[in-house]
Amino acid sequence: MQRTLVMLKPDAVHRGLAGRILARFEAKGLKIVALKMAMMDRETARRHYARHKGKDFYEPLIRFVTSAPVVFVVLEGKGAVALVRKMMGATFGPEAEPGTIRGDFGVSNRFNLVHGSDSPEAAEKEINLFFRPDELLDWQPVALPWTYDFSTGDVV
Repeated sequence: MQRTLVMLKPDAVHRGLAGRILARFEAKGLKIVALKMAMMDRETARRHYARHKGKDFYEPLIRFVTSAPVVFVVLEGKGAVALVRKMMGATFGPEAEPGTIRGDFGVSNRFNLVHGSDSPEAAEKEINLFFRPDELLDWQPVALPWTYDFSTGDVV
């Protein structure tokens, strides 16, 4: 199984969408293995978004994600990184397809509700940035055999 990081940004928290967004991931069959609400400090935000440094949206993005609480969640499931990205939809709400998180809830080209790791490598780095190893729970939901077909023995 693969893990990925999701961050519900300040706009999702302020708009009361955190529970609805998390429910979508759970309903799809993704397992929550870590969850916390926190204020992100500027140093951590700069490390997280380092690849965007120098771009015109970088400083406004840092101000935005440090302006209010965010919710960090680690999700686990088969192909979790790609699945979460598909569920989030296009980066900007007006361009996102209906049925995606941003398509259903997003209207802004600046505030896009949610961040999801863009690769398994990024997921590992991001999870380690926001969670200690002892905060990641290893557990098996009783519904797992009813979520994935284990008949082939391949659960990755």
